[in-house]
Amino acid sequence: MQLNNNVTEFILLGLTQDPVRKKIVFAIFLIFYLGILLGNLLIIATIKTSRALGSPMYFFLFYLSFCDTCFSTSIAPRMIVDALMKKTTISFSECMIQVFTFHFFGCLEIFILILMAVDRYVAICKPLHYTTIMSHRVCGVLVALAWVGSCVHSSAQIFLALSLPFCGPNVIDHYFCDLQPLLDLACADTYVTNLLLVSNSGAICTVSFVMLMFSYVIILHSLRNHSAEGRKKALSTCISHIMVVILFFGPCIFIYTRPATTFSTDKTIAVFYTIGTPLFNPLIYTLRNAEVKNAMRMLWSKKLVSDDQR
Repeated sequence: MQLNNNVTEFILLGLTQDPVRKKIVFAIFLIFYLGILLGNLLIIATIKTSRALGSPMYFFLFYLSFCDTCFSTSIAPRMIVDALMKKTTISFSECMIQVFTFHFFGCLEIFILILMAVDRYVAICKPLHYTTIMSHRVCGVLVALAWVGSCVHSSAQIFLALSLPFCGPNVIDHYFCDLQPLLDLACADTYVTNLLLVSNSGAICTVSFVMLMFSYVIILHSLRNHSAEGRKKALSTCISHIMVVILFFGPCIFIYTRPATTFSTDKTIAVFYTIGTPLFNPLIYTLRNAEVKNAMRMLWSKKLVSDDQR
Protein backbone atom coordinates (compact mmCIF):
# COMPACT_ATOMS: atom_id res chain seq x y z
CA MET A 1 0.00 0.00 0.00
CA GLN A 2 1.84 3.08 -1.28
CA LEU A 3 0.06 6.37 -0.59
CA ASN A 4 0.52 9.82 -2.18
CA ASN A 5 4.10 9.05 -3.07
CA ASN A 6 5.85 11.51 -5.40
CA VAL A 7 9.34 10.27 -4.52
CA THR A 8 10.92 7.67 -6.81
CA GLU A 9 14.40 7.65 -5.26
CA PHE A 10 16.27 8.69 -2.14
CA ILE A 11 19.69 10.28 -1.66
CA LEU A 12 21.83 8.54 0.97
CA LEU A 13 24.31 10.86 2.70
CA GLY A 14 26.36 7.95 4.07
CA LEU A 15 28.66 8.15 7.07
CA THR A 16 30.39 11.28 5.74
CA GLN A 17 30.35 13.69 2.80
CA ASP A 18 34.04 14.57 3.02
CA PRO A 19 35.86 13.09 -0.06
CA VAL A 20 38.97 12.09 1.92
CA ARG A 21 36.96 10.51 4.73
CA LYS A 22 34.82 8.66 2.18
CA LYS A 23 37.96 6.96 0.84
CA ILE A 24 38.92 5.99 4.39
CA VAL A 25 35.39 4.62 4.94
CA PHE A 26 35.70 2.62 1.71
CA ALA A 27 39.02 1.05 2.72
CA ILE A 28 38.06 0.29 6.34
CA PHE A 29 34.63 -1.15 5.64
CA LEU A 30 35.85 -3.18 2.67
CA ILE A 31 38.34 -4.86 5.03
CA PHE A 32 35.60 -5.30 7.67
CA TYR A 33 33.19 -6.84 5.15
CA LEU A 34 35.80 -9.24 3.80
CA GLY A 35 36.54 -10.20 7.42
CA ILE A 36 32.83 -10.83 8.02
CA LEU A 37 32.60 -13.07 4.95
CA LEU A 38 35.81 -14.94 5.76
CA GLY A 39 34.97 -15.51 9.44
CA ASN A 40 31.34 -16.51 9.04
CA LEU A 41 31.79 -18.63 5.91
CA LEU A 42 34.67 -20.43 7.64
CA ILE A 43 32.39 -21.28 10.58
CA ILE A 44 29.64 -22.42 8.19
CA ALA A 45 32.07 -24.66 6.27
CA THR A 46 33.61 -26.03 9.48
CA ILE A 47 30.26 -26.97 11.07
CA LYS A 48 28.96 -28.42 7.80
CA THR A 49 32.00 -30.69 7.29
CA SER A 50 32.87 -31.64 10.90
CA ARG A 51 31.19 -34.63 12.53
CA ALA A 52 32.43 -33.44 15.93
CA LEU A 53 30.23 -30.35 15.72
CA GLY A 54 26.89 -32.11 15.39
CA SER A 55 25.28 -30.88 18.63
CA PRO A 56 22.33 -28.43 18.65
CA MET A 57 24.60 -25.60 19.82
CA TYR A 58 26.58 -25.79 16.58
CA PHE A 59 23.41 -26.28 14.56
CA PHE A 60 22.25 -22.89 15.86
CA LEU A 61 25.74 -21.39 15.46
CA PHE A 62 25.61 -22.42 11.80
CA TYR A 63 22.42 -20.39 11.34
CA LEU A 64 23.81 -17.48 13.37
CA SER A 65 26.81 -17.26 11.00
CA PHE A 66 24.45 -17.54 8.04
CA CYS A 67 22.36 -14.67 9.48
CA ASP A 68 25.44 -12.53 10.09
CA THR A 69 26.59 -13.06 6.49
CA CYS A 70 23.20 -12.13 4.99
CA PHE A 71 22.54 -9.34 7.52
CA SER A 72 25.80 -7.53 6.73
CA THR A 73 25.42 -8.22 2.98
CA SER A 74 22.08 -6.36 2.99
CA ILE A 75 23.98 -3.21 4.06
CA ALA A 76 27.77 -3.36 3.55
CA PRO A 77 28.27 -3.85 -0.24
CA ARG A 78 26.15 -0.85 -1.16
CA MET A 79 27.69 1.22 1.63
CA ILE A 80 31.20 0.40 0.34
CA VAL A 81 30.36 1.22 -3.29
CA ASP A 82 28.55 4.43 -2.26
CA ALA A 83 31.73 5.62 -0.53
CA LEU A 84 33.31 5.95 -3.99
CA MET A 85 30.40 7.94 -5.46
CA LYS A 86 29.96 11.70 -5.39
CA LYS A 87 26.17 11.41 -5.22
CA THR A 88 24.55 8.23 -3.96
CA THR A 89 20.95 7.48 -4.79
CA ILE A 90 18.76 4.46 -4.10
CA SER A 91 15.46 3.80 -5.83
CA PHE A 92 12.25 3.55 -3.83
CA SER A 93 11.96 -0.18 -4.62
CA GLU A 94 15.58 -0.89 -3.65
CA CYS A 95 15.05 1.04 -0.44
CA MET A 96 12.03 -1.10 0.48
CA ILE A 97 13.95 -4.29 -0.35
CA GLN A 98 16.77 -3.15 1.93
CA VAL A 99 14.31 -2.43 4.76
CA PHE A 100 12.83 -5.93 4.36
CA THR A 101 16.11 -7.89 4.16
CA PHE A 102 17.75 -5.86 6.93
CA HIS A 103 14.87 -6.46 9.35
CA PHE A 104 14.35 -10.06 8.25
CA PHE A 105 17.89 -11.20 8.97
CA GLY A 106 18.21 -8.91 12.00
CA CYS A 107 15.08 -10.43 13.55
CA LEU A 108 16.19 -13.93 12.57
CA GLU A 109 19.47 -13.33 14.40
CA ILE A 110 17.55 -12.31 17.52
CA PHE A 111 15.48 -15.51 17.40
CA ILE A 112 18.59 -17.64 16.84
CA LEU A 113 20.28 -16.03 19.85
CA ILE A 114 17.19 -16.91 21.92
CA LEU A 115 17.33 -20.51 20.68
CA MET A 116 21.03 -20.69 21.60
CA ALA A 117 20.15 -19.49 25.12
CA VAL A 118 17.41 -22.14 25.35
CA ASP A 119 19.89 -24.78 24.20
CA ARG A 120 22.41 -23.74 26.88
CA TYR A 121 19.68 -23.69 29.54
CA VAL A 122 18.56 -27.25 28.72
CA ALA A 123 22.17 -28.50 28.44
CA ILE A 124 23.19 -27.08 31.81
CA CYS A 125 19.98 -27.21 33.85
CA LYS A 126 18.38 -30.37 32.36
CA PRO A 127 21.40 -32.45 31.23
CA LEU A 128 19.68 -35.84 31.56
CA HIS A 129 16.84 -34.78 29.23
CA TYR A 130 18.98 -32.75 26.82
CA THR A 131 19.07 -35.20 23.89
CA THR A 132 15.31 -35.77 24.15
CA ILE A 133 14.29 -32.10 24.43
CA MET A 134 16.80 -30.71 21.90
CA SER A 135 16.48 -33.41 19.24
CA HIS A 136 17.36 -32.65 15.61
CA ARG A 137 13.65 -32.57 14.74
CA VAL A 138 12.86 -30.09 17.52
CA CYS A 139 15.80 -27.87 16.53
CA GLY A 140 14.67 -27.90 12.91
CA VAL A 141 11.12 -26.91 13.87
CA LEU A 142 12.41 -24.10 16.13
CA VAL A 143 14.56 -22.65 13.34
CA ALA A 144 11.62 -22.89 10.91
CA LEU A 145 9.45 -20.96 13.39
CA ALA A 146 12.23 -18.36 13.68
CA TRP A 147 12.13 -17.90 9.89
CA VAL A 148 8.35 -17.49 9.94
CA GLY A 149 8.50 -15.00 12.82
CA SER A 150 11.18 -12.97 11.03
CA CYS A 151 9.09 -12.87 7.87
CA VAL A 152 6.09 -11.58 9.84
CA HIS A 153 8.22 -8.88 11.51
CA SER A 154 9.87 -7.65 8.30
CA SER A 155 6.52 -7.70 6.46
CA ALA A 156 5.11 -5.44 9.17
CA GLN A 157 8.08 -3.08 8.67
CA ILE A 158 7.44 -2.95 4.93
CA PHE A 159 3.75 -2.25 5.52
CA LEU A 160 4.69 0.70 7.78
CA ALA A 161 7.22 2.00 5.24
CA LEU A 162 4.79 1.79 2.33
CA SER A 163 2.09 3.57 4.33
CA LEU A 164 4.30 6.67 4.67
CA PRO A 165 3.54 9.48 2.16
CA PHE A 166 6.65 11.05 0.61
CA CYS A 167 5.94 14.21 -1.33
CA GLY A 168 9.08 16.33 -1.22
CA PRO A 169 12.35 15.83 0.69
CA ASN A 170 14.23 12.70 -0.30
CA VAL A 171 17.62 13.07 1.45
CA ILE A 172 18.28 10.31 4.02
CA ASP A 173 20.97 11.24 6.53
CA HIS A 174 22.13 7.65 6.89
CA TYR A 175 24.08 4.97 5.02
CA PHE A 176 21.11 2.61 4.54
CA CYS A 177 17.32 2.68 4.36
CA ASP A 178 15.48 2.12 7.62
CA LEU A 179 12.17 3.23 9.07
CA GLN A 180 13.62 5.73 11.55
CA PRO A 181 15.27 8.01 8.93
CA LEU A 182 12.32 7.49 6.56
CA LEU A 183 9.95 8.84 9.23
CA ASP A 184 11.81 12.17 9.07
CA LEU A 185 10.98 12.50 5.36
CA ALA A 186 7.27 11.67 5.55
CA CYS A 187 4.97 14.61 4.85
CA ALA A 188 2.38 13.54 7.43
CA ASP A 189 2.01 13.01 11.15
CA THR A 190 4.11 9.94 11.96
CA TYR A 191 3.18 9.60 15.64
CA VAL A 192 1.11 6.43 15.14
CA THR A 193 3.68 4.91 12.76
CA ASN A 194 6.47 5.56 15.25
CA LEU A 195 4.35 4.03 18.01
CA LEU A 196 3.91 0.92 15.88
CA LEU A 197 7.65 0.89 15.12
CA VAL A 198 8.53 1.02 18.82
CA SER A 199 5.93 -1.63 19.67
CA ASN A 200 7.30 -3.88 16.90
CA SER A 201 11.09 -3.51 16.59
CA GLY A 202 11.54 -1.86 19.99
CA ALA A 203 9.53 -4.49 21.83
CA ILE A 204 11.29 -7.38 20.06
CA CYS A 205 14.72 -5.96 20.98
CA THR A 206 13.88 -5.08 24.60
CA VAL A 207 11.84 -8.18 25.50
CA SER A 208 14.36 -10.50 23.82
CA PHE A 209 17.27 -8.82 25.62
CA VAL A 210 15.56 -9.10 29.03
CA MET A 211 14.65 -12.75 28.36
CA LEU A 212 18.19 -13.59 27.27
CA MET A 213 19.88 -11.89 30.23
CA PHE A 214 17.39 -13.48 32.67
CA SER A 215 18.01 -16.93 31.16
CA TYR A 216 21.78 -16.54 31.48
CA VAL A 217 21.41 -15.40 35.11
CA ILE A 218 19.49 -18.64 35.80
CA ILE A 219 22.13 -20.66 33.92
CA LEU A 220 25.04 -19.05 35.79
CA HIS A 221 23.22 -19.56 39.10
CA SER A 222 22.73 -23.27 38.37
CA LEU A 223 26.45 -23.75 37.67
CA ARG A 224 27.08 -23.93 41.42
CA ASN A 225 25.97 -27.57 41.34
CA HIS A 226 28.46 -28.56 38.62
CA SER A 227 32.01 -29.84 38.86
CA ALA A 228 34.89 -27.38 38.51
CA GLU A 229 35.71 -28.58 34.98
CA GLY A 230 32.07 -28.56 33.85
CA ARG A 231 31.56 -25.15 35.43
CA LYS A 232 34.59 -23.74 33.61
CA LYS A 233 33.46 -25.04 30.20
CA ALA A 234 29.84 -23.88 30.64
CA LEU A 235 30.97 -20.50 31.95
CA SER A 236 33.22 -19.97 28.91
CA THR A 237 30.34 -20.76 26.53
CA CYS A 238 27.86 -18.54 28.39
CA ILE A 239 30.26 -15.59 28.56
CA SER A 240 30.72 -15.82 24.78
CA HIS A 241 26.95 -15.73 24.28
CA ILE A 242 26.48 -12.83 26.72
CA MET A 243 29.16 -10.78 24.93
CA VAL A 244 27.35 -11.28 21.61
CA VAL A 245 23.97 -10.40 23.14
CA ILE A 246 25.22 -7.13 24.67
CA LEU A 247 27.09 -6.12 21.52
CA PHE A 248 24.02 -6.67 19.34
CA PHE A 249 21.14 -5.57 21.58
CA GLY A 250 22.69 -2.49 23.20
CA PRO A 251 22.74 -0.35 20.03
CA CYS A 252 19.45 -1.84 18.75
CA ILE A 253 17.57 -0.87 21.91
CA PHE A 254 19.01 2.65 21.73
CA ILE A 255 17.83 3.08 18.11
CA TYR A 256 14.41 1.38 18.15
CA THR A 257 12.91 2.11 21.59
CA ARG A 258 12.80 5.90 21.58
CA PRO A 259 10.48 8.55 20.07
CA ALA A 260 10.81 9.62 16.42
CA THR A 261 13.96 11.67 16.85
CA THR A 262 17.30 11.19 15.14
CA PHE A 263 20.68 12.03 16.64
CA SER A 264 23.99 12.69 14.92
CA THR A 265 25.40 9.60 16.67
CA ASP A 266 22.77 7.23 15.20
CA LYS A 267 24.86 6.35 12.15
CA THR A 268 27.91 5.56 14.26
CA ILE A 269 25.88 3.46 16.69
CA ALA A 270 24.23 1.59 13.79
CA VAL A 271 27.71 0.49 12.65
CA PHE A 272 27.99 -1.60 15.83
CA TYR A 273 25.07 -3.90 15.00
CA THR A 274 25.22 -3.79 11.17
CA ILE A 275 28.99 -4.35 10.82
CA GLY A 276 30.47 -4.82 14.31
CA THR A 277 28.37 -7.76 15.48
CA PRO A 278 28.77 -9.87 12.29
CA LEU A 279 32.51 -9.15 12.40
CA PHE A 280 33.07 -10.00 16.08
CA ASN A 281 30.73 -13.01 16.36
CA PRO A 282 33.11 -15.43 14.56
CA LEU A 283 36.04 -14.19 16.69
CA ILE A 284 34.07 -14.56 19.93
CA TYR A 285 32.79 -18.05 19.11
CA THR A 286 36.07 -19.42 17.74
CA LEU A 287 38.63 -17.88 20.10
CA ARG A 288 36.67 -19.03 23.16
CA ASN A 289 35.66 -22.44 21.80
CA ALA A 290 38.26 -25.23 21.67
CA GLU A 291 35.98 -27.60 19.71
CA VAL A 292 35.48 -25.10 16.88
CA LYS A 293 39.20 -24.29 16.76
CA ASN A 294 40.11 -28.00 16.61
CA ALA A 295 37.54 -28.62 13.87
CA MET A 296 38.95 -25.68 11.87
CA ARG A 297 42.46 -27.10 12.22
CA MET A 298 41.24 -30.48 10.96
CA LEU A 299 39.46 -28.82 8.03
CA TRP A 300 42.63 -26.90 7.16
CA SER A 301 44.76 -30.07 7.52
CA LYS A 302 42.46 -31.98 5.15
CA LYS A 303 42.74 -29.16 2.62
CA LEU A 304 46.55 -29.20 2.83
CA VAL A 305 46.63 -32.99 2.43
CA SER A 306 44.30 -32.87 -0.59
CA ASP A 307 46.42 -30.11 -2.16
CA ASP A 308 49.60 -32.19 -1.64
CA GLN A 309 48.04 -35.24 -3.28
CA ARG A 310 47.25 -33.35 -6.48
